[in-house]
Amino acid sequence: MDMQKTIKIGKYSLSNNRPLAFMAGTCVIESEKHYLDTAQQLKNILARTHHPFILKASFDKANRTSVHAYRGPGLAAGLAILAKAKALTGLPVVVDVHEPWQAEEAAQVADILQIPAFLCRQTDLVLACADTGKAINVKKGQFLAPSSMEQVIKKIESRGNYKILLTERGASFGYGDLVVDMRSLEIMKQFGYPVIFDATHSVQKPGALGSATGGNRLLAPVLAKAAVALGIAGVFFEAHPNPDKALSDGPNSLDFKLTATMVKQLCAIDKVVKNFK
Repeated sequence: MDMQKTIKIGKYSLSNNRPLAFMAGTCVIESEKHYLDTAQQLKNILARTHHPFILKASFDKANRTSVHAYRGPGLAAGLAILAKAKALTGLPVVVDVHEPWQAEEAAQVADILQIPAFLCRQTDLVLACADTGKAINVKKGQFLAPSSMEQVIKKIESRGNYKILLTERGASFGYGDLVVDMRSLEIMKQFGYPVIFDATHSVQKPGALGSATGGNRLLAPVLAKAAVALGIAGVFFEAHPNPDKALSDGPNSLDFKLTATMVKQLCAIDKVVKNFK
């Protein structure tokens, strides 16, 4: 663990051997008021832990199951809302980008640019994000071995960017399920960069609802506790004031009560594993 890199995100320092960080927010921006209210409520919950908290959101969910599914407000409107959320909460934000041309614009607001799992091997996208100089969070593809993330790392490093985070979000199992191989977290830690566990996407059931993805949110804390026990940098999860009414990823999003319980438990595990006083 003495070779673990530390990545600065605003006032926070993320590393596999530092206090656990959280990345949380709604799957997609549903409206300005909804997002700002949710961001403030999550800040109030996470502030009790005294652990780093990075707000997440999407201005466009470009990989929805159905052509009729809600995707978000779009780049310009979405970034304007994210800028307001940053000003309101004082929190750094992580936002996903799907196309190379979006990287530079998103970097004007985001502290971390996120590469979606399905796109982690898209070289032009990875390089465009790296060129912004922002920290890059790459979600490991559901189809990719953890050892293969080394090549993604090399793409980013080739641009002189060493602010890299790696996220595990489960692997495809058959046609409509995901499994999490906890060995993946340990393998990716060997690269030295902070490793994040995506608790809520890991309990998705892709396409299970026909025109939408299903999931089981109650299993997210179970997997998150196992992941944190390995000593990682952070946990990513989606939260919503009313998950059953969410416009995207409702089945695997946490409500605020479950959020509060989970983060309290994860902080306790993290303290024991990393031997913090």
